[in-house]
This record gives sequence, C-alpha cells and structure tokens, in this order.
Amino acid sequence: MAKIIKILADRLVAALALLILSPLILVVAIAVRLQMGTPILFTQDRPGKDGRVFQFCKFRTMTDAKNSNGELLPDEQRLSAIGKLLRKTSLDELPQLWHVLKGEMSIVGPRPLLVKYLKLYNQEQVRRHHVLPGITGWAQVNGRRNLDGDFIKKFELDVWYVDNWSLWLDLKIIWLTIVAVVAQKDIDQEGYTTGGGEFLGNDR
Repeated sequence: MAKIIKILADRLVAALALLILSPLILVVAIAVRLQMGTPILFTQDRPGKDGRVFQFCKFRTMTDAKNSNGELLPDEQRLSAIGKLLRKTSLDELPQLWHVLKGEMSIVGPRPLLVKYLKLYNQEQVRRHHVLPGITGWAQVNGRRNLDGDFIKKFELDVWYVDNWSLWLDLKIIWLTIVAVVAQKDIDQEGYTTGGGEFLGNDR
C-alpha cells in the first residue's frame, strides 16, 4: 500500500509542480537559450529501475567550448554563469519532474548515473537499481560535496535507502533537500560525474 501511495504522490506532486512552476521553467529556458544557445536541455541515456535505460534530461549548464585540438574543455571551464546559478539553486533539475510524471523517476531515490557503470557494480551496489531513481536522495542530503569521488560511500547510502525505504524517510529527505536549497548549500545532484571524477570499478 505504501508503494502505491508513493507512486500516486509522485505523479500528483510532479503534475502540480509542473503546472505551478511553468512560468519559472519558461524563464529558465529563455535564460539558457539567450546565454548558451541551443540545445536548452542536456540529455543523456541513464539507467532507471532494474537498469532500464531512459533519456535523462536537465537544463543545460555548460557550453560546448573546445580547445585548439577540438577537445571539450574541462567541466569547470565550460560551466556558464547561468549554469552556476542553476546548479546552486538546483533549478537545472526542474525538467526531471517530467520523468516523474512519466514514471521513469521518483521525487526521492538514488540518483541515475551513467549506463557504463552498470557493468562495474558489485552485487550489493547494483541493488540501488531496485527502485526508481530520484531527483534527490539519501546520498544527496548526507555528505553533499564532501562525498565527491567517494563512490563506494555514495553507493552504500543508496543501498541503505533501498533497504530502509518508507514514506516518512522520503518526507525527511524532501525536507532536508528544501532546507539545503534554501540555505544555498551544495547538493550533489550531478549524478556523481561532475567534479568528483568517474567510477572506475571497486578495484580502483
């Protein structure tokens, strides 16, 4: 019953949020378009529940600036002024409400990472995919940027969430996320790929 409530609550919250925040979403889209051009959204294949791949999207925060060899510059050099603001306020995550409405994501759950990580997880870590990925999660409100690069710890937190999930825990995570955003604290929302390196496997 609790899982059904979570599904219904996710869809209801996402629908209401998209409706209420539509003017803000439009303003952000225009700002991104004016400063960085197109595309407005960053899209990438990410694994969801049970490893099923979906096309993840968020507002674009980095330019496509390249060096003289035609290679993309480091992330920190491509992060635009509007991108910094969007990440600081987590407004870049707003398009993911659409994923929640479609049933591909939840408001709360382990963040969706890269598809190539699927083959690198051990049997314990892969259990993070036993639930829908989320816009925010237990790992994101426990450690934040202090966990950058510590994939093992992040995965432990994700699996802990899977094992200890409850509606009350989701409400707690949502509250902690709101507090962090209002206080303008960094929340690790980047799928562990920006600023913290990449997961190379448990033997690295």
